[in-house]
Amino acid sequence: MAIILTMVALGTLLGFVGAGGAGFIIAILTLVFKVPIYQALGTSLAAMIFTSLSGAYSHFREGNVVLKVGLITGGFGALGAFMGSKIAFIFPSYILPWLTAGMLFLSSFLLLTRLFMVKNRKENPNGNFSFLLGRAAVLGGIFGIVSGTVGIGCAPFIQIGLYTLLGLSIRQSVGTTMLVIVPIAIGGGVGYISEGYLDLILLFQVLVGTIFGAYVGAKFTNFAPQSFLKVTMVGTPVLAGFLLLI
Repeated sequence: MAIILTMVALGTLLGFVGAGGAGFIIAILTLVFKVPIYQALGTSLAAMIFTSLSGAYSHFREGNVVLKVGLITGGFGALGAFMGSKIAFIFPSYILPWLTAGMLFLSSFLLLTRLFMVKNRKENPNGNFSFLLGRAAVLGGIFGIVSGTVGIGCAPFIQIGLYTLLGLSIRQSVGTTMLVIVPIAIGGGVGYISEGYLDLILLFQVLVGTIFGAYVGAKFTNFAPQSFLKVTMVGTPVLAGFLLLI
């Protein structure tokens, strides 16, 4: 019950900022509940499939998802994530929390510079299919590999890419990222699960809490001031990174 209640609170935050939350889930599982790192990676990525799907559906109903962009980016991301999950086993287990925390800190820094230094503009997803395909393939493939390797959804990186490379608004970037993370989580999750790192009971506990929380949290995104949404997007990966290093 303690895991479920903790995941409800965490899922609400993740749904609000449009993050899949694997990094935060890994941090909570390893720090608070003493779950071994590889098991936490496999379980969190498997859970991220369902939590992101729940959040993506809610964001879609709120009009925050650009479907074509999300599906193309996510498809290439799934391939990259599967490859990345195999790369992860090259590293010793004690190195992985540092790699994951480093990516979380970097993602927060990139969000800080892009979201607070780039002026708001209206959404303008490019309609040229070849242009869209090329940029979405690069964006999905690169961060899919990173995601599978360090066990996180790379939501801040994807949000920045959707915002700067594909012309989505901040709210569209948040919502579409939730859709992109679904296939990335599937690709990475399959890689870890094929190595035997999945605890079905733990997965169920994580899912019960985070699915409900993510759906509820997504309802608050459209009501939040842009400045508050930006601060929360930047602060979430920083907190997760610090928790991983404790």
